[in-house]
Amino acid sequence: MSTDRNPSSVGAGLASTGPDPASKDPGSAGSGSPLLAVSDLHAFYGKSHVLHGVNLQVHAGEIVSLLGRNGAGRSTTVKALMGLTTARGSVRWHGREILGLPTHEVARLGIGYVPESRDVFPTLTVEQNLQLGFKQRHGRWTIDDIYDMFEVLRERRRLAAGRLSGGEQQMLSLGRSLLGDPQLLLVDEPTEGLAPRIVEQVAQFLSTLAARDVAVLLVEQKLAIALRISRRVYVMGHGQIVFEGAPDDLGRAGRVRREWLEV
Repeated sequence: MSTDRNPSSVGAGLASTGPDPASKDPGSAGSGSPLLAVSDLHAFYGKSHVLHGVNLQVHAGEIVSLLGRNGAGRSTTVKALMGLTTARGSVRWHGREILGLPTHEVARLGIGYVPESRDVFPTLTVEQNLQLGFKQRHGRWTIDDIYDMFEVLRERRRLAAGRLSGGEQQMLSLGRSLLGDPQLLLVDEPTEGLAPRIVEQVAQFLSTLAARDVAVLLVEQKLAIALRISRRVYVMGHGQIVFEGAPDDLGRAGRVRREWLEV
C-alpha cells in the first residue's frame, strides 16, 4: 500500500495514494510474513529525539529503499535496528523481538550491516578483510563469489585495504558483510561519492543479492538507482515515514518528491 503521511499529525491515519504493490503479484517477495517488522520505533542521541514512531517492513528477497534528505533519520533508523543507538518501540525479526540486543547478537541472527563509513581494516589485505567476514565456513557465499562480482578485488587481493580507492573499499565492505551469510543486509549510502561505473556495479551487486533471496534495506540518495532496483520505497522526513509504496507510486507522487526529496 502506498501511503502519504503528514508528520505534523502523527496517528491521524494513512491516506492511500495507490494499490498495494504486493497485491499485483500474490507470490511476490512483498507478500506473507515479513523478515523484519519495525513498529513505533523511537531513537535518541543523548537528549535529542531523532526518530518519532517509525514503521516499516522488509520481506525475504526484496530490496526496500529508505529515501529522504540528509538529516531525515535514515541512517539513525538502520543504526537503531543494529542496536547502535538508544531506542524504544518494537523491532521483530522472524517474529522475535530483538530491540535491545547487543549489536553482535543482532548480526548473528542474520542481519548484516554496511555502514556509510565502510570501516575496512586498512592494514590488512583485501583477502584478510574478506576472511574476517565469515560467520561460518559453510555459508552460501565464498570469497570467490565476491571476486566474481567485483573482479577488481581479485586483482587487489594481496593489497592493503587502506590503499584501495573509495569505490574499491565500498566493494570490499559489501563483500565482507555478505560473507557473514545474512538474510537481510542493511546498506547505508553505498554509492555516495562514487563514479557512475562503480555505482552501476554496486546496483548490480544488490540486485544479485535479491535474486538469491537476500533482502536489502537500502539507504540511498541517488533516486534513480533506488527506484530502478527497489521493490518498495519509504520516504522519511523529520524522523518519520511520510510515504510508502512502490517506485511507480512515488514517481506519480509529485508533492512528496518536491516536499521531502528534491533540493
